[in-house]
Amino acid sequence: MWKEMLLQLLIALLPVFLFLVWFDRPDRTRRVSLFLAVFCGMAMLLDMRLSVVLEQGIHFDLRHIPLIIGSLYGGVTVAVFLSVLYAGARLFEVLSPSKMMLLGFFMVIFIPPLIRHSLKFPQYGRIRRYKIALLLFALVFGIYIVVTIMVGYGSAPVRFWNGSGVRLAYWAVFLFGIVTSVYFLELAFERVQLQRELQDISHKYRGEVQRLQQFIDQAPLVVIIFDAEGYVTHVNEETLKLIDPLGLSSKDLLYRHFEDITHLGGIVHNSPIERNLRGEERIVEMIDFGGKTFYTVTCTIKDQGSQLPEGIMFIGHDVTELQQLKDEVGRMERLSLVGQMAASITHEIRNPMAVIRGFVQLLNERSPSEQQSYFHIVLEELDRANGIINDFLSLAQNRIVEKEFSSLHEVMSDLTPLLRADANMRGQMVETSLNQETEPLAINSKEIKQLVLNLARNGMEAMKDKGILRIETVNLEDTVQLRVVDHGVGIPQEKLEHLFEPFYTTKANGTGLGLSLCLSIVERHNAKIEVESVVGAGTTFIVTFCKPGRQCR
Repeated sequence: MWKEMLLQLLIALLPVFLFLVWFDRPDRTRRVSLFLAVFCGMAMLLDMRLSVVLEQGIHFDLRHIPLIIGSLYGGVTVAVFLSVLYAGARLFEVLSPSKMMLLGFFMVIFIPPLIRHSLKFPQYGRIRRYKIALLLFALVFGIYIVVTIMVGYGSAPVRFWNGSGVRLAYWAVFLFGIVTSVYFLELAFERVQLQRELQDISHKYRGEVQRLQQFIDQAPLVVIIFDAEGYVTHVNEETLKLIDPLGLSSKDLLYRHFEDITHLGGIVHNSPIERNLRGEERIVEMIDFGGKTFYTVTCTIKDQGSQLPEGIMFIGHDVTELQQLKDEVGRMERLSLVGQMAASITHEIRNPMAVIRGFVQLLNERSPSEQQSYFHIVLEELDRANGIINDFLSLAQNRIVEKEFSSLHEVMSDLTPLLRADANMRGQMVETSLNQETEPLAINSKEIKQLVLNLARNGMEAMKDKGILRIETVNLEDTVQLRVVDHGVGIPQEKLEHLFEPFYTTKANGTGLGLSLCLSIVERHNAKIEVESVVGAGTTFIVTFCKPGRQCR
């Protein structure tokens, strides 16, 4: 008896054991239903084929174990397939009408709950799955009790209550087979689920590592990573760009001890690395390397779990431009302070100069005619000094000007007689070419007149005795250009970039304030000024005004 029971149990559990061997990778999840349909169907038929009748007349087989397990874990399709296979195999065995009625009773009572539970079985948790399997076992047990009590077994009835030891052994093996199958199948699915989660975690980890690697490589930072013993394990692209002009490559850094990197002594100091290895967590320094200034942070890399140091990371940020900007801002603040002080002083100087000029004029009127030329020189120099003071005050006072819509032609019509008179005294000529289609601009006429006058007089001085000064306006789509063109000596290229700096001049007796004042006026009008010059051919100053409502800067 026990041999037959063991054989039936091994056959019933064979699909489960084969499933454990086969279902070892997540990519086989899609073929689970096919596998269970085939092997559970074969086990069910084999159990039915090897069914035995014991001495008490009890039929012993475990055909229902593969039927239940295959249906629940294979899904609705497998449940229907196994149910039809079960019914066909039983019809092949059944000869008497009474047994056919028993088969029909079993199919009506057991199969619908089996299919209904197979539909939602994958959504249940582990405990719920055990309960469903035990519920179906109890349903089979109940059907057998009812059938045995009501109709018995065949023509030689052996009632359910007879042979209680064999009956208890049969149902105990049945229950053991159900519980064991569910346990091992859950173990198989849990193993694959863990593999899938591990793959997802590994995929996310690789993705995070790649993103971190790309960030380190693409970030505008010098990054060098050392292991716990001080050997270089990684350098990023910015580091390679930094060392490339030195004729070095990544091979000259990777897997080298920090003490051996003497060619990078300017950027990788021995002291912070040593201090990190001795236990300091974070060291911040400003260093100079290759003519650049770097803000550096050297810190330890720790394991998240144990908090033990795993290495050292050196990070350097090029702050050369920032440092230069900071120095420039400091210089401009000092110049601004000096300018404010100088503006106050020069403003006070004009009052005594006005008094001096008045008395010089009075002395000039009372002096002999042969001395009046001297007084005339003194008056000219006083006027020149006063003009310099006025230019300086205009440059120092960054005031807000009132603007109104006006045409450049109106400004030029007022200035042209003055410019031609000035040019005539120098033996020169002034030509104008004004585009009549230019739109009105938001300008301060007084300042624009000063701008044109300064540029025109600079051009006249550059042409010396002869030449033609040309002033023209050009109407473009979004801008209006004012061009002042001379045919003078020109300006060397190395001097062009300094041309608008205060006190910088290319003339022997210039103050260096005229073009600075022009730049200040241009900036107050949200315009821009450019210079084109060829030595020996002449210079062109181009002032570009933005038309109202246009985006041109």
